Amino acid sequence: MTTNKLCCTLAVCVIMCLGLAALIQAQDKLVNQVCLGCLCEAVSGCNQTRACGGGACGLFHITRAYWADGGKLTLNNESPQSEEAFANCVNDPYCAADTIQNYMTKFGQDCNGDGIVDCYDYAAIHKLGGFGCKGELTQQYKTSLDECIKAHSNIDVRILH
Repeated sequence: MTTNKLCCTLAVCVIMCLGLAALIQAQDKLVNQVCLGCLCEAVSGCNQTRACGGGACGLFHITRAYWADGGKLTLNNESPQSEEAFANCVNDPYCAADTIQNYMTKFGQDCNGDGIVDCYDYAAIHKLGGFGCKGELTQQYKTSLDECIKAHSNIDVRILH
């Protein structure tokens, strides 16, 4: 019985440590998971059936230039010079999300002039680019993003980053 209690206590401690490690790692990210999810929803409806088309790939519709600006991340130690490296990364949700994190680190700014850099700014940067984020977004994109963020209204949307 004591061995079982010890095993259970150890298991709970391990799970808590892993959860804490994941939380710390998530805090190091510029764009939080809710914002990434809403970007995905606004860009593609998170449709996984379309891999590449029109020069963009994956759930986030990332272009080759965006991927390059995001650090040319790859999967499984693949060379960034490989013909498949771009598509392999941006069609993988985790590699694509890391590409977005890097891109936002490089180009993050207050695009809408409200004095804060948040999910609305990241959405503009994602869609219009690091140098064009003050431009006009389509109504469909803005509506989809806003509906997604409001669906998570228990979180203060002004600090979603």
